[in-house]
Amino acid sequence: MESLKKLLQDELEDIYDAEHQLVKALPRMVEASSSPELQQALRQHLTVTQNQIKRLEQVFGALGEKAKRKPCKGMAGIVSEGNEMLEEDLDDSTMDAAIISAAQKVEHYEIASYGTVRTLAQTLGNNEVAELLEETLDEEKEADRRLTQIAESSINSEAASEEEESNGRNRASQGSKSSRSKTRNTRPSRGRSKAGR
Repeated sequence: MESLKKLLQDELEDIYDAEHQLVKALPRMVEASSSPELQQALRQHLTVTQNQIKRLEQVFGALGEKAKRKPCKGMAGIVSEGNEMLEEDLDDSTMDAAIISAAQKVEHYEIASYGTVRTLAQTLGNNEVAELLEETLDEEKEADRRLTQIAESSINSEAASEEEESNGRNRASQGSKSSRSKTRNTRPSRGRSKAGR
């Protein structure tokens, strides 16, 4: 049982750090998004995340431990990948779709983490801690559902339309460039190919 308690403690310290990383990352995602619905969902999740940090502090207290952070490399990797994506030059709706993708990777990581610690607490017979963690787990699942709903209701189709429009513009632009370049370059290249024969 002692080793299981230690595992629970380690996992809690890990997710405590993950939530702090997320509090720093979410405002950048809000700023980079153009969809008011997505911005609102991300802002709400920032508030929820701040409350989840307080709930984790309750969990540490219930276990008779001081809240501590252990560097969460998993979340660091997901956040780093998300930051790289925010630097991409994407159309508005495509950026929103990418932000949803990054945010859902975060949610899935948290769902796995909170599911694990909740189950460990149940196994150890600590129902108070298990219930607190279950509350957060439900919030993470709800955030994931909401992001899926936003993606499916508007953003993915808008991103697809943006891409079609962009491709159409590129084809038209390339068409006019290639027709100009053909008139300029056709003769010399033919001359070269004949000379090569």
